[in-house]
Amino acid sequence: MSRIDEEAAQWLARLKGEDSVEMQKAFEAWHEADPRHQGAYLRAEAAWTMLDRAEVLTHGDTLLARRALEAKLKRSRAIVSRRYVMGGAVAASLTGAVATGYVLANRLSVATAVGELRSVPLKDRSIASVNTNSQIDVDMTTQIRHVALVKGEAWFEVAKNPDVPFVVSAGDIRVRAVGTAFSVRRHDAGADVLVTEGTVEAWNVNDKDKRVTLTAGHEAFVPVKSEVVAVAYRPEEVERKLAWRDREIVLNSESLAEAVAEFNRYNDRQIVISDPALGAQKLVGGFHVDQPETFARAVHAALDVPVTLTDDRIIIGTAGAAL
Repeated sequence: MSRIDEEAAQWLARLKGEDSVEMQKAFEAWHEADPRHQGAYLRAEAAWTMLDRAEVLTHGDTLLARRALEAKLKRSRAIVSRRYVMGGAVAASLTGAVATGYVLANRLSVATAVGELRSVPLKDRSIASVNTNSQIDVDMTTQIRHVALVKGEAWFEVAKNPDVPFVVSAGDIRVRAVGTAFSVRRHDAGADVLVTEGTVEAWNVNDKDKRVTLTAGHEAFVPVKSEVVAVAYRPEEVERKLAWRDREIVLNSESLAEAVAEFNRYNDRQIVISDPALGAQKLVGGFHVDQPETFARAVHAALDVPVTLTDDRIIIGTAGAAL
């Protein structure tokens, strides 16, 4: 992004955050000083407009952009909390696909397709929200509350029962709670644990001495191999990573490569970055998970890079380089 384009993005963010008389006069002076400023501002507005319900998309790292994003997260948090606490039991499909599931005695298995999100009420009055391309196997009796995360990611609103802890397993990783809300995302190297309410314990069954206790706003990565469990208190980051519950991807200075990887989790039509150098560009903004084309066009407008649309791919950068 050129210096003028970056200035235009910053002006747009300022005007969205504050529209005082002094701010407007300063903007008009900048806008009329150079015809290139006018073109850059139009491009910035195009990028902003193309973000469906987005707050901002910018290569920079401005304070106003962060404030806008924080406000969005707070609004999303309230909406999501109300939705899931009230127990939305209706399956929500993002792509029209139907998740598979079956019940056998006290056991329940739920598997979602690519791009699908389901909110599932459990026998103990807990709720499991299952993300894209994921599977959970539930074993629920009066003596045990166990969920095996076979693959993918799920968020759990756990009904309180001090006599029967609620345990989620992801391979050798265990997460235990009594009454709380948390998510687990399984990776080959371990599992991410995000806590939105209450307290949970997390550990590797092969290394119980490294058991950690996490409270609301904490996130941790519990590795498969015997390593230190990385724990951090980042409540806004926890909410950002759980924006999928509201069918959104929220970016807060994530790289283009990271953003593309997230979109590709939810869509059969994959995004490809043809020029590896573009992958490091930083983005801020919010999108629906099932609108990769909108995202790519916004990247085109913000970073001034070509975008090519085919039946099965969306190429960011020079199309020939992706062949």
